[in-house]
Amino acid sequence: MIRVALVDDQQLVRAGFRMVIDSQPDLEVVLESSDGAAAVSALACTPADVVLMDVQMPHMDGIEATRRLTARDDSPKVVVLTTFENDEYVLSAISAGASGFLLKDVPPEQLLDAIRTVYRGDAVIEARSTRKLLQHVGPMLGVALPSLPEDLTPREIEVLVEMAHGLSNTEIAAKLVVSEATVKTHVGRVLSKTGSRDRVQAVLYAFQVGLVRPQDLLGSD
Repeated sequence: MIRVALVDDQQLVRAGFRMVIDSQPDLEVVLESSDGAAAVSALACTPADVVLMDVQMPHMDGIEATRRLTARDDSPKVVVLTTFENDEYVLSAISAGASGFLLKDVPPEQLLDAIRTVYRGDAVIEARSTRKLLQHVGPMLGVALPSLPEDLTPREIEVLVEMAHGLSNTEIAAKLVVSEATVKTHVGRVLSKTGSRDRVQAVLYAFQVGLVRPQDLLGSD
């Protein structure tokens, strides 16, 4: 059973997510909270595997709550919920340790898939959301780094580009005509060589070094 915590100051949002999540035999909402401070405190006593975290909340925002949760030894995975009204908050939350992001109007099946994805240890990089996020926060990523790591191979660069385009390991394997296990190995090396904590960080890195541009992703769904 995957234990899920809902942290959002909008009761209707929490109620809608709970209804969807609790309908699944392998998922269970174990905690609801309307602010970050209360969530951080409650999660010390009520363990959760995945936290769906709103960005703007009273008492403690989702950025600080995410930072505190992911600093713990047995940290839950955090997925940021956003409407992209405050783009810098989204980027900050991901930098604080979030494993991905979802739009609040995400279809139910995508929400469920995202929870299971981060629980398995991957990050949520859905193509539509990635394009929209980078369209908004691309200018905030700072000055491009001088170059890619010298030990990053051409194949690993290729894999990083496909990751930045929102492709899953399965989709990358099909496109590059290699096994999924091989792609998983490449992804691990990309994370290590770029100093990225997870897939989200690697995608942001790809944009920081200029390997991919936000406008490259805006032409298709």
